[in-house]
Amino acid sequence: MNHGYPPRGIVPQGGPSQRLNELLDNIRAEFETESQRSVDYEGQITRHIQEIEMIRSKVYSLEQSHVQVKAKYEDEIARLQRELEARGGPSQSSQHHVPSQPPPPSIGHGPSNLFGGIMAGSASQGGPGLAPPPQEPPQPQGLPPHMGPQGPPGLNPAPGPPQHFGGYQPGPSSAVNGYGQPPQPTASPGGKPRPPPRGPPGPATPQQNAAATYPGSPQVPRPTPPPHAQQNGLVAQPQPHVPLSQSNTLADLDIEQLPENLKKEGNDWFAVFNPRARRVLDVDLIHNLPHQSVVCCVRFSHDGRYVATGCNRSAQIFDVETGQPVAHLQDGSLPEDGDLYIRSVCFSPDGRYLATGAEDKVIRVWDIQSRQIKHQFTGHEQDIYSLDFARNGRIIASGSGDRTVRLWDLEEGRQVLHLSIEDGVTTVAISPDSRFVAAGSLDKSVRVWDTSSGQLVVRLEGEHGHKDSVYSVAFAPSGDKLVSGSLDKTIKMWELTAPPRMVPGGGPAGKCIRTFEGHKDFVLSVALTPHGDWVLSGSKDRGVQFWDPHSGVAQLMLQGHKNSVISVAPSPTGGLFATGSGDMRARIWRYSQLS
Repeated sequence: MNHGYPPRGIVPQGGPSQRLNELLDNIRAEFETESQRSVDYEGQITRHIQEIEMIRSKVYSLEQSHVQVKAKYEDEIARLQRELEARGGPSQSSQHHVPSQPPPPSIGHGPSNLFGGIMAGSASQGGPGLAPPPQEPPQPQGLPPHMGPQGPPGLNPAPGPPQHFGGYQPGPSSAVNGYGQPPQPTASPGGKPRPPPRGPPGPATPQQNAAATYPGSPQVPRPTPPPHAQQNGLVAQPQPHVPLSQSNTLADLDIEQLPENLKKEGNDWFAVFNPRARRVLDVDLIHNLPHQSVVCCVRFSHDGRYVATGCNRSAQIFDVETGQPVAHLQDGSLPEDGDLYIRSVCFSPDGRYLATGAEDKVIRVWDIQSRQIKHQFTGHEQDIYSLDFARNGRIIASGSGDRTVRLWDLEEGRQVLHLSIEDGVTTVAISPDSRFVAAGSLDKSVRVWDTSSGQLVVRLEGEHGHKDSVYSVAFAPSGDKLVSGSLDKTIKMWELTAPPRMVPGGGPAGKCIRTFEGHKDFVLSVALTPHGDWVLSGSKDRGVQFWDPHSGVAQLMLQGHKNSVISVAPSPTGGLFATGSGDMRARIWRYSQLS
């Protein structure tokens, strides 16, 4: 009787161990197959990532090319328009509209804001832009308690005719300080009164939404200078006993009347040389670097090979020799909407890092090679307007609208000094030997502190000091002098005693040894060339001037930007300088000694 067992004499084919081995072999084969698939998937993912990076790089390259081509066409259109106007053709307003630029940055802390909308508006319309334009959203509040609705000291409304800082408007009745007076529309298409033009708040933020011809352009007809201008030596004919300040007002020279050796013209720029000084410099445009927003700051690396710019939401680094972008630094963790202007950039001495200061009160120190943020310093309570690296590569100084100067140690990753003053800080600079830090303020003064003790060394102000807010400071390479630029339209050179005298209680002290007068509007940026041979300045009058630091005489005036020159920076290796402007351009220029 068979009970389910195999018949006797028949051995089962394979035992339990053989079946188990077969199953294990199947599992192993399936595992190896899946492993291979995983490797294949990883390879595919890697290739996709590489393709995405290539696409991203190409899109960025195309975007840069598009911006450059657009800028080229805009410049060419503007040049043709100027030629048409010079020949008596139709005006730009009736025949051609240059593509409008996006609104400039809105920077400040509410309607009365910290810096008062420097770049536009007029005295008779409530001061130089004491409120943001109507189309802008309300600004965040947070004013220091002593700033009332009239704005900070030095920016209160003053009587005077409205000024226009756009294109030159010929005609005796329209001239206001060498610039045309704007039309005064009374009503909008809907019948409502139009608000007066006002600039957005913030230091050095221009308000001009279309490219404009530059004052004094040879393609634009100029009115015949009145007799008193000729008598005062403001035209080419030399006259005796001309005051120094008038001889430095190079914007008033009639370029048509200047001899060839006292002027130089490029495609969209020109330079005039002071007829009352021996010409010793030449100047040329090397690169035009279009951006997609206002260029708030420019700075060279210490080896002179790169220049960094700060604009809306990002900092960019360009190769000085080729003019090509080599790095685009943007914090990807931030929201994608809204403005965030980079107000200051600064390379570390070894060129490895770029520090940026922005409206979000954060200092970011970027590792340029990896494009990653290495350090992030927080503590300021208002926008950061200025940064400077010490030559030792370890300390960064920052100045903010919160009325403080702070020093940060990169090695320790922390704040090491906190200096408070009575008003907003607009600019900071560390001395060449890293012993001192200087700061300019809305209270019209320049202060210098000892970086090791935090003690106030000298306060530069008084009878011979600035009459309005100080916007830029720079140490001379020798470290024994300091230059400052102000909204009073002047530059001052200060002598620093050696060793600096400690000032009990921070009382007024210091000696102004020279005042440079000649700009037609606010001086927004100052610097000295590497060996201290020249003082360089940029202004709201859209001009750049070179000054002899020993005599105070202007050597040349350069006009090319179509809006305020917000930032100027000489190359530490000499021979080049960069400019940043509200016209959404940075430019690299060459200056050279005539043989």
